[in-house]
Amino acid sequence: MKPSLPKGIRDFLPNEVLKRKYIFETVEKVFKKNAYVAIETPTMENLETLTGKYGEEGDQLLFKVMNNGDFLKKSDAQAFEERNSSKFAHSISKRGLRYDLTVPFARYVVMHQNDISFPFKRYQIQPVWRADRPQKGRYQEFYQCDVDVVGSDSLMYEAELVKIYDEVFTALNLEVEIKVNNRKILAGIAEVSGLSDQFMTMTIILDKLDKIGEAKVVEQLEGLGLSNEKALYIIELIGSSCLEDFEVAFQDSEMGQLGIQELKDFHQYLDVVTTNNKVVFDPSLARGLSYYTGCIFEVKSLETEMGSIGGGGRYADLTSNFGLKNMPGVGVSFGAERIYDVMEELGKFPETLSVAPDILFVTFGAQEHIRAFKWSGLLREKGIVSDVYPDFGKMKKQMKYADQINVQYVAIIGEEEMNKDVVSLKNMKTGEQEEVNFDALLTKIDR
Repeated sequence: MKPSLPKGIRDFLPNEVLKRKYIFETVEKVFKKNAYVAIETPTMENLETLTGKYGEEGDQLLFKVMNNGDFLKKSDAQAFEERNSSKFAHSISKRGLRYDLTVPFARYVVMHQNDISFPFKRYQIQPVWRADRPQKGRYQEFYQCDVDVVGSDSLMYEAELVKIYDEVFTALNLEVEIKVNNRKILAGIAEVSGLSDQFMTMTIILDKLDKIGEAKVVEQLEGLGLSNEKALYIIELIGSSCLEDFEVAFQDSEMGQLGIQELKDFHQYLDVVTTNNKVVFDPSLARGLSYYTGCIFEVKSLETEMGSIGGGGRYADLTSNFGLKNMPGVGVSFGAERIYDVMEELGKFPETLSVAPDILFVTFGAQEHIRAFKWSGLLREKGIVSDVYPDFGKMKKQMKYADQINVQYVAIIGEEEMNKDVVSLKNMKTGEQEEVNFDALLTKIDR
């Protein structure tokens, strides 16, 4: 059988793993600096924990795990006969792979509410799974780097999270635009347009604006019962980046006015700190997930075509789904896979990243090989990444391997080097070669 992988998931070579760890470590450093602490949640959750939290489209993208044993024994035969795949799947699956890290975090908060102090600031760097159609920047298995705080309504945290976005992308040497909106602004648009009872459908349509264009968005809004004039009015309104336009539009919308005030309060905090990247008000930003209730965020690369590389927002009461009311939260996520793809495309990874050892020992005979093993061990004790080629004698083969792994220094030990208690140290980048004893070798490598 020819080995293969399912679509939408990837293997990573050693140098790719190193680059991904560079991203994770950069993100984690900023999280820690802002007093967030790490937690972990399991890969699988009860399906009832996940369903109903992401909207209808999100529920369809959940990976379901079949029940153990004879899973057909208690299956819904009628649903099978009726070809009701959703109902049948739920009868044979009680668990699912997590779709994101936010809903499991809400479940975690409820289960551990007596073990944590509020406001609780946490971060997670773990994989999630979505049964989405694979395409550029979109995978079925991918890592999210999430940072959330629960237990506070303060808009200080929205500003803090935007600043975290700015710090991380600055550290990664990526130019981005951080988009900000408020779901209450969208609720105000729905209210003045007569779509309050179809708010979620409207936001899903608006969230597709970048993907399908204005004409199709207008067509879909008309499908909700709007006149062409009102649909065009919505397009015109969300095309404005001026809050004053919304103050006029929302004179009769209490929810819309509240959204405007929250954005103003958010900026009172954000405007007293400096940011390297642009932070813009984008009223077309919708974020399709149904649990968002306040400020929402999305990050786009300014240097290459890619979907969002970060997003998040305020959720007023997500924990109430699990029995704990009045526990507001806000958080953002970094799309690690897309960030990796952007940095790879733009050549933004530091040139110093390398999986090669600092030095490789190559030898001519058995006694030399033992000497190499001894010296390599002494170097490792000093924190130097050292390796010994496992075979001896065939120098051409050993040096070819040194080239393949891109090692900078090769220590050659033959009979003459043994007698002098030295190695012939070759710099593979410059071609220079010299005899050095152990102390000199240590000084040369450890710098």
